[in-house]
Amino acid sequence: MLLNMNIPCFIHFSERLVSPLYSSVPTTTTATVRCSRADNIAIEGRNLNFSFTTNQAKAVPILKDCSLRIPSGQFWMLLGPNGCGKSTLLKILAGLLNPTSGTVYVNEPKSFVFQNPDHQVVMPTVDADVAFGLGKFNLTNDEVKSRVSRALHAVGLSDYIKRSVQTLSGGQKQRVAIAGALAEACKVLLLDELTTFLDETDQVGVIKAVKNSLDTSAEVTALWVTHRLEELEYADGAIYMEDGKVVKYGNAASIRSFIEAKQSFYIKQINS
Repeated sequence: MLLNMNIPCFIHFSERLVSPLYSSVPTTTTATVRCSRADNIAIEGRNLNFSFTTNQAKAVPILKDCSLRIPSGQFWMLLGPNGCGKSTLLKILAGLLNPTSGTVYVNEPKSFVFQNPDHQVVMPTVDADVAFGLGKFNLTNDEVKSRVSRALHAVGLSDYIKRSVQTLSGGQKQRVAIAGALAEACKVLLLDELTTFLDETDQVGVIKAVKNSLDTSAEVTALWVTHRLEELEYADGAIYMEDGKVVKYGNAASIRSFIEAKQSFYIKQINS
């Protein structure tokens, strides 16, 4: 349960995060957004609601009373039908949108990794891109090189350190984006359907890179939005949404069984 505290949560983001991409989505400033500290909890939201107002001044609800709680050091996935509110919830956790109401806490520093890596990978070479966000820290050249090296090792790209970004596949670019977040000592990764446009080889490479990142640092937590049930085998836990609501969350196996049972029921109804 979230604690009621009067300390505002000041959000920190990497400069590589391009928030104007979401400027077309109206937000409100009436929400109560506070920090709370819970032992071993990296992400926590309570009774989150989000609506936007149309040109006809009609409020359209997107999220409806959503609550979730994700332990530190774990890899969780967020699933649900198209339009159910998954990406909106992720953007609220990232601080890109303000909830209409509710409370949210996400451990910091945190980083949002885009579905399209070309929105985030901006430098000409791999090492330069991973080091891009480190300019705001007072680091020596040796410290920068060390962070870049460790981050690339975590995502399996140590041999690509001097490669031109233009020569990389989509999955490799995604891994570079993840490495950039890790180099900044990111504690929470918020990942928006990273495998949507990737081939099967790149899909596996990206998801294993995230899993390995958590295995190499107990302080990193990840929440991954996906629509692929097969990706649940890599997750510690999962959340299933429908119609703007969190319907069920728990261990990955139970969520997969729950979704498969719903799919089977729908198929039987269609065929009956």
